[in-house]
Amino acid sequence: MMKPKDDLRKDFRLMEFNGLKLRYSNIFGVPLNEECGLIEWVHNLETFRGIVKHLHKLNGQGMENRELKKYDSHHNDPIESKREKFTKYLLPRHPPVFYQWFINSFHTPQSWYQAKTAYIRTLAVMSSVGFILGLGDRHGENILLDKSSGHAVHVDFNCLFNLGETYQYAEKVPFRLTHSMVHAMGPLGVESGFRKCCELTMSVLRNEMPVLMSVLRPFVYDPLVTWNKAGNTNPNAERTDSKAMANLKRIEERLEGYVKVKGKSSNIPLSVAGQVNYIIKEATDVDNLACMFIGWGSYL
Repeated sequence: MMKPKDDLRKDFRLMEFNGLKLRYSNIFGVPLNEECGLIEWVHNLETFRGIVKHLHKLNGQGMENRELKKYDSHHNDPIESKREKFTKYLLPRHPPVFYQWFINSFHTPQSWYQAKTAYIRTLAVMSSVGFILGLGDRHGENILLDKSSGHAVHVDFNCLFNLGETYQYAEKVPFRLTHSMVHAMGPLGVESGFRKCCELTMSVLRNEMPVLMSVLRPFVYDPLVTWNKAGNTNPNAERTDSKAMANLKRIEERLEGYVKVKGKSSNIPLSVAGQVNYIIKEATDVDNLACMFIGWGSYL
C-alpha cells in the first residue's frame, strides 16, 4: 500500500530493532522519500478502536461522536474538571468489553488462551520499546489485533522521540494501557504476564543498549528528520541538531533506568522492576488518561 504525506524513515528505524532478542509483530515499510513510502498489506487485522466500538454498540453502550464532544475538555481546563468528566461520564458509559473479542474470535479453550497470551506478550514488548523511544500517538487505530493469533500490532511510528509531548494536548502516558486493555488480560490484570514481559523486554533493551544507540544515532545526521515541535518544521536546520542530541540523551537515560517525575529526571536510576512499575502506574493513572485528547480514546 502506498502511503503519501508521511515520513516512513522513523518507522524503518524502529523496525530495525527486530535484530534484538525480542518477539513482536509489526508491519514492514519501505520509505521512498521523506514524504512517501510503501507499507506491507497484512490480512486478518482489526483496529482496537473498531473492535471496542463495535462491542459497545452490540451491548447498547458507548457514545456517538456528537455526545462525546460534550465531555471534551480544553487543554487548559483544571485537572479536577477533566477528572470528573472522565470518571463520572466517560468511563461508566464505556465499560471494559475487549475481553469479548477473544471469546468471539477464538472458540476453544486452548486457542483462547494462546491468543490472550500472545496479546499480552506482544503488547508488553511494544509498550516497553515504545516507552524507550518516546513513541506517542497510540490512539485506538494505531494498535491492531490479529484475528488469527491475538497478536497486538502497532502501526504509524512517525510520533517518535516524545513528539507527543509537544502537542496542544500534551501526551501524559508512556504507552496505551487503558482499562479495557487491562481487563482483557484476565482477573489479575497486568499481573497476568504483562508486567513480567515488560521486565524481560526492558532487561534485553538495557543489555543491548550499544546496538540500540547505533541504530538511532544516524538520525542526528539526517537533515530532513523533524526534531522540532509538532507542526513546526525548519528545513534549514543544522545537520547535527541540539534537539536531536537531547532526545538521544533522553533515550540513553531511560535505558539506564531513569524516569521523569513531574517533568524532571530522577536523581537515582531505578531497577528494571522499579522502572516498569513506574511506567505502568503512569500509563494507567486516571489523571494522565483524563488529560488525553478526546480522539485518543482513553475511555476505551
